[in-house]
Amino acid sequence: MDTISRENNSMLPVGGIIVGVIALALGLYAAVSLSKVNTKLTAQQEKIDRIDDLANQVSAVSQKTDQNAADLKKVVSDTQNGFNTVAGMIGNVQATVKTLEESQKHVAVKGKGGKGGAVVAGPGEYVVKPGDTPHRIAAANGCTTSELLAVNPGLDPKRMHVGQKLKLPEKGGAAPAEAAPAAPAPAPATP
Repeated sequence: MDTISRENNSMLPVGGIIVGVIALALGLYAAVSLSKVNTKLTAQQEKIDRIDDLANQVSAVSQKTDQNAADLKKVVSDTQNGFNTVAGMIGNVQATVKTLEESQKHVAVKGKGGKGGAVVAGPGEYVVKPGDTPHRIAAANGCTTSELLAVNPGLDPKRMHVGQKLKLPEKGGAAPAEAAPAAPAPAPATP
């Protein structure tokens, strides 16, 4: 029996060596595979980091877009309020202008005798129109401003009003000394 046991025992170390070599080969294969997996994981981690970075940037852009949309909405609202205010002011100005135009149409300048009606200039007279100044009147009638003021003593150029009658100087010289000065017409009542 000794012989049989020795023969069986001699195979055991060879079997152990074979199993050890197989285990070593499997270990090396596993280490190489694990190294490849680690390399792939590292590459994937870089991609994941980039994706996280992009996600953060998208979130920041989204927040900025929301803020810009809110700001734009406020600007639109403020602009609309401004237009509404200006429209109200323009309406008030139009109403005032219309009122002034209406009051100008209805102002009756009284002529001689106190009768209402339009004032008509007689010979050697001029009726003041809107926008007239002594200089314009004199230039339009071939005389100087000083000659116009000389034949209209008491005339205050700053207080002339539409419909007021002025005397015109005689052409070719100053007005005769005996000419009676024109009395300034009363100022129209303000509405």
